[in-house]
Parts: sequence; C-alpha cells; structure tokens
Amino acid sequence: MRDTFPTPPLPFVSQPLTGHLSGLSRGFVASAVVLLCAPSVALAQAPAAAPAATDLGQVEIRGTRNTDTEARQESSASKIVIGREEIDKQGDATLGDVLKRLPGVTVQGAPGRGGAIRMRGLGGGYTQILLDGQRMPPGFSVDSLTPEQVERIEILRAPTAETGARAIAGTLNIVLREGRKATPDDLKITRSQEHGQGSNMLNWVHNLNTSPVSGTFTLSAMDSQRADESVTEIDSDYRDDQVRKSESSGRRQGVHANTRLQWKGEQGKSLTLTPFLIYSEYTAQGRIDARPLTSTSITDVALTDNHSRYAAARLNGQWAQRLSADDRLDVNFGWGQSQYDQHITQTPVDLSQALLLKAADEQRFTDRSNTLTAKWTRVLDSGHQLVSGLEHEGVRRVEEASAGAGDESGNLKARTARWAAYTQDEFKINPNWSAYAGLRYESILTEGQVSEALKRNKGQVWTPLLHALWKPDPAKRDQVRMSLTRSYKTPTLYNMVAPLRYSRDYPIPGNNVPTQPDRVGNPDLKPELATGIDLAFERYLEGGGVLSANVFRRNIQDLIRYQTTTTCTVDGGARCVSSPQNVGDAVTQGIELEAKFRLNLAFAQAWPVDIRSNASFFRSKVKDVPGPDNRLDQQPSMTANLGADYRLRGVPMTVGGNVNWNPDYETRRSQEQLSYQGIKRVVDVYGQWRFSAATALRLTVSNLLPRDYETATTFNTGGLSETARTTDRNWRNIQLRLEMKI
Repeated sequence: MRDTFPTPPLPFVSQPLTGHLSGLSRGFVASAVVLLCAPSVALAQAPAAAPAATDLGQVEIRGTRNTDTEARQESSASKIVIGREEIDKQGDATLGDVLKRLPGVTVQGAPGRGGAIRMRGLGGGYTQILLDGQRMPPGFSVDSLTPEQVERIEILRAPTAETGARAIAGTLNIVLREGRKATPDDLKITRSQEHGQGSNMLNWVHNLNTSPVSGTFTLSAMDSQRADESVTEIDSDYRDDQVRKSESSGRRQGVHANTRLQWKGEQGKSLTLTPFLIYSEYTAQGRIDARPLTSTSITDVALTDNHSRYAAARLNGQWAQRLSADDRLDVNFGWGQSQYDQHITQTPVDLSQALLLKAADEQRFTDRSNTLTAKWTRVLDSGHQLVSGLEHEGVRRVEEASAGAGDESGNLKARTARWAAYTQDEFKINPNWSAYAGLRYESILTEGQVSEALKRNKGQVWTPLLHALWKPDPAKRDQVRMSLTRSYKTPTLYNMVAPLRYSRDYPIPGNNVPTQPDRVGNPDLKPELATGIDLAFERYLEGGGVLSANVFRRNIQDLIRYQTTTTCTVDGGARCVSSPQNVGDAVTQGIELEAKFRLNLAFAQAWPVDIRSNASFFRSKVKDVPGPDNRLDQQPSMTANLGADYRLRGVPMTVGGNVNWNPDYETRRSQEQLSYQGIKRVVDVYGQWRFSAATALRLTVSNLLPRDYETATTFNTGGLSETARTTDRNWRNIQLRLEMKI
C-alpha cells in the first residue's frame, strides 16, 4: 500500500552536492554524442523531402503527436507526454507493457507477468505514481488499468511543488480518458493464446455527446487464463540441498469501469466527476514437487490452492471557477474504498523427507481513503504565474490476522493523515530564459495498532525546488533544462507497524533459514531525504521528433533497506527475522538518452519509418555496504528500447515492433546478503490491417523470443552459506484484436 509513516520532526538541513559524474564512463558520454548527433547531422545535410500525400486519418495522427511534443517543449519543468497515438500503437493488453518502453522506466519481474513500476531503476516509494494528478488510492495497482482507459501518460523526472516531492526517482501521472464530442465509440474485442491457455478481453469507450454535460465512459472486461512454472535450487549449509518445482494454472476474471463527466457553465465554471470501479477474482491450483539433490526421484508432493478477490470503488471530482480575468480556483475531492481477500493453502500429499509442510496464508484488509485539495492560480502582467495550494489526505486500514499467525496477533488497525501546503512561481525572464521556483511543506501523522500495542508517529518535511529552461536561440528548437531539487521517501505504514509474519515453509515452533526469514516492521525508521540535480539537452525535430540527453544525480540520506538478523529468538526458537533498517547514505546517478524521429527526414532515401529509441545508464552506491555491487536495490546498470513503425505504401497495413533489454546484475544488500537478477529481453511485434476507416484487425505477438528469467538470493556469514536460485518460465503470447468505431 502507499500509506506513509514518517518519524518525529527532524531538523532537515540541506546537504550540498558532492562529487561529480565520474562514475559514468566515457563510453556513456560517447553513446550520448552518437545518439544525439547522428540523426541531427543527417537532418542538416539532407534536403527537405516533399510531403507525401496522406489521407485525413494520417493528418489527424500527426497533429496529435505534435500536440504532445509541444506540451513537452513548453513546460518549464522537465516533462515527457505520451498521448493516445503512442499508447494505442503496439496494441498492448496491460498498461505495464506500455510503461516498460518509456524512457528510463523499468518493470520488475518476469516478462509478461507484471511487476513494480520503476523510474531510473528505483521503486518501492522512490517513484511517485499519480492518477489524474492525485496520489493513487491505497491498494490500487497500475496493472488494474488497461491502455484503453488512459488518455495520456506524463513523465516528470524532477519533483514540483504542485505534484509533490515524494518523487526521488520521478513522477508518473496517468490521466484517464477524456470525452470528445462527435467522436464515435471505440470497441475492441481481443482473443489471446499463451502456452495453450486462452484469454478474452473486451474494451468499450463510449463518448457522451450531450449538452451541457459531456464526457466518456470506458468499460473493460476480461477472462484470462495463465500458467506459471518455476524451479528453485537450494544449495545450503543450513539444511539439505534440494530442488523444488512449482506448477500452477490460474484464471482471472474482472471488470474495470470508469467515467469522466464534465459540466461547463458560464464565467469559466466547470465540474468534473470521475468515478471508477474495479472488481476481479483470481483462482489457481497447482502442485509443488521437492526432492533432495542427492535423490533422483521426487520425494515430497504438496498441492496448492490460491483464491483472491479485489474490489475498489472511488469517486474523484474537480470544481473549477475563474474568479477574475487573472485568477482561477480549483478544488479537488475524492472518496474511495477497497477490499482485498486472499487465501493460500499448501497441503502435503506425500511426505518422505518432510521438505514440504502444511501451511496457510490469509490476508484480508479494507482501506478507506479521502482527499481534499484546493489550488489558486494567478497570472500577473509581468509574466509570472503564481500557484498556491492546500492538500489533505486520509487513509484508514483494517486488517485481520494472517500469514499463519494462528491468533489475533496479526490484526492491524491503522490510519494516516497528511497535510500539505505549497506555493510556486513559473515565470519568463526574457525570450531566452524561463524559470520555476517552488516550496512545499508536508506534515504526516500515522497511528497503528497491532493487537494491543499502539504506535504513533508525526513528521514534517520542507522541500525547496528550482527549475530553469534556457533557449540559446528562441527562433530555433534547441533548449537546455536545469533542476535543483529536494525530495524524500517516507517509510510505508507496513515498514513501521507490520506485525510479525512467519515464513510459510517454516511455521513455529522450530527454526527457519536466512533465505526464508520471518518479517516484522520497525517503528524507529527515519525518512529518506535526497538532494538532486538534473541537466538536460533537447533538440526538437521536424514532424514531432525529439533528441534528448538527461544527466541526473541524487544524494540520499538514511537509506531504508530490509536486512535479516539471525540471532533473534521467537517463541523459544532461534528464528531469522527480516526488518527494514536505516543503513546510511547512498548516491545514484545516470544518463538518459532518447531519439524519436521519422527516418526519411534524417536520410532522404530512407523509408518513412517512425523510430522510437531510448537508453538509460545507471550507477549507484550504498556507502555503508561494502562493495562490489553495493548498488541500490534491484537497480539495473542500464535499460534500452528500440522500436519502429511503418505504414506500407499502397496497402492499408501498418507493422512495427519493439525490443526491450535489461542486463543481468547483482546487488549486495549487506555484508552477508546478495541478490541476483537475470537478463530480461522482450521482443514485441504487431501488424494492423485496416479494412475501412472504422474497422481494423490487429495481430500482436508479445515476448516473441521467450527466455527463462532467473533470480537468486545468497546469505553468507563467512562460516555458513545458502543460495536459493529460481528459474521462472515464460512463453510467447499471441493476441488477435478486432478494432471498430461504432
């Protein structure tokens, strides 16, 4: 969940940036120069190509792309805008598949299985995710949204006072669909196949062409089936070496619906209501086979059963009113509730070696949340635009006993109340320079009751922010961005007040092992603070193209990381327990490159192929953890995407594809703990045949060249060690979609 729980007020003092980007090799800089200069030099040398004749649909698509590019170019703070054209282009089934191709964005987990969304390789609270400019409600997942429900995606690499400073890595703002009058409905029917399992999906977007109320209604319904298979090999000094094979087949059924209704009155008055509803059920049955490595036959078998249900409903609203020719007031409000219920059982069938035990894991919680914000905007004759605001957010969670605790010790009641105030000034100094200055204050109160124990914490944070935009020649399309910011990451409610959760394979009484520890919260955590600098060069090309290079650095104080202790005693047994700790300071830095252009505008004799490419290189270091590989958790050394789209001449067909690549890497979490993430390479291709302006058929092949995904965890005290290495299977997904405008 996304509730936060800071420590009592601390005297936050701004720390100066130290060091430089010496950790970035000359190869990185050379890559930036090549990627930026090659297309631009070709554009300068090539004669202007005569515009090809296009139909009305092509003209409309080009206009949308230019609008997104202009929004990026005119923003004082660094912002990338991804509109409907790019979201629709690949025919993705999930929003996570769209996000993984964006500059500097990575998605954790095996290909096609979803996972945490990260910017600059940093997740777990470093990346702020907003929905229509508001913080995501508790328990809400980005994977709950389909691409058809989204109007655009905004990427902010540095925090602003208005969007919030809990964004050390950056901010992703997901804007839901907006209604357009005189636009036909969109209907998409999809059938997909993966490893012999079939799935169906229906997406319907209805535009409300009424007056004075307009808007849109979006409905997505799914019935998907998917297989999962993994093998874990355990090499241990604590227990017998063994291998485990897990297989399961799951089915997810769900419906997602959201509506945007807008009423416009006189004198700039408007009311926008955005309700949305999500309901899904998941069931999966499987089995686990376990045997010692010294044995050639399977000795233990257990059956697994997984049932879960998630339901969420929320109403967001905005009242906007123009107070005068220069003043505007926006009031946002929201109420929501979500419920989650999961029950997992493991039932032994054949126990020859007692490798698999009977276990049950239950989780049931209810979240209720409310938000209320007010923003006042004033435009001055001098070119200044002043924005000031107040915010309040409240969250309550009730959770019942779970994780096999067997008593009431797992019950949790908690609430979080957050207040914020900010002011910012965006102004144009002269034709060459524009700037943005902001200051934000937040106060957060968190109370949690585990059984009879009450834990209470209150904290506050001040975050100054400064952005500048310089255009060497206002008549041209080159510009440089600079940002100096303060940002922070608060411990989550679970980091601080989570009750003790026992290892599923090692319930009490008895001992467990370091790679499968119990988990518990830590109420003494401090928040993380970061001082950051960003420097970017951007060149905007003809036809909506862009070349950019962005260099960043973040100095982080009081880094939070889970660490395992092997000396704890629980209920008379020696247990290994993992809990979050402040482990000291860290630094992360990198360079992000992007090139997006039409090939025939760079090389006159080339085909009119749209090229989309980006590459990001990251380096980080946790200062109090000995190296090598003492990077921030699960941050790859790089991520890269290369995509292309081509509309065939004389044939109503468009083809394209994308390659996403992340190298393998190790992370030293402490002197004793080491984790490994394997190579992830995903190839997606598609083809769209348009029968008419209103009907098209799309074939998408995701994960065209599947490869196994490996992860590993090692715990080594110098005298004893254990390594658990897991290989997850994944498969090619073939999707056929009928797209209609009705």
